[in-house]
Amino acid sequence: MSDDVTFHTVEAEAEAEIIIKKSKFIGRIVPVQSAAEAEAELAKIREVHKAATHNCFAYRVGLGVPIERFSDDGEPSGTAGRPILEVLRRRPVLNALVVVTRYFGGTLLGANGLIRAYADGAAKAMDAATVLRCLPMQKLAVVCDYSQYGKLEYALQEDGFSLEDKEYTNKVSFSLWAETGDTEKVLEKVANLTGGQARMDAAKPEYVGVRPDGSMVHSVLNQG
Repeated sequence: MSDDVTFHTVEAEAEAEIIIKKSKFIGRIVPVQSAAEAEAELAKIREVHKAATHNCFAYRVGLGVPIERFSDDGEPSGTAGRPILEVLRRRPVLNALVVVTRYFGGTLLGANGLIRAYADGAAKAMDAATVLRCLPMQKLAVVCDYSQYGKLEYALQEDGFSLEDKEYTNKVSFSLWAETGDTEKVLEKVANLTGGQARMDAAKPEYVGVRPDGSMVHSVLNQG
């Protein structure tokens, strides 16, 4: 797979809190699919924390050249929104909104202190989330004879594939997920191992998120 079709995002909302010189910083990361959704989620967080001193944020959405927005929300220019954005860029994570809410504790932190605090708040929120590696994959459906199944199962699992949707009727049917760039190679392998007798079908590509443990989350990107 080429890097331009692979991206990272978070599976679900996550939150983390830090206290710095009596100021409370609450970092929250939210998966979003568009700038409009990011703005809507930001409005919700601002409503929850309407008593806060600041709700600073950054988000990145879209593949290729992403839309990026950020705000210091009243903090000195460059001390909040951009540090949050830089955390998103460094990881790198797309299709995510990060809001770092500050409840002022009475002690000024200075520009450098603010930059560190907001960057740390964003990083802690991201650390609390499950980050997905997202890439286009295809679901391959296979139907074969019982006499061929054992050999197929062994060879495919040796290659790291997980066989799903197993059904045992007059034949054996199962499915597996392959990266789009590997689909033809997998289909060719199945054909070779079964002497061309297995029936195979490849579904349309869709973005699939892969968790750190290798398990998958399907349809992580709207492709309307």
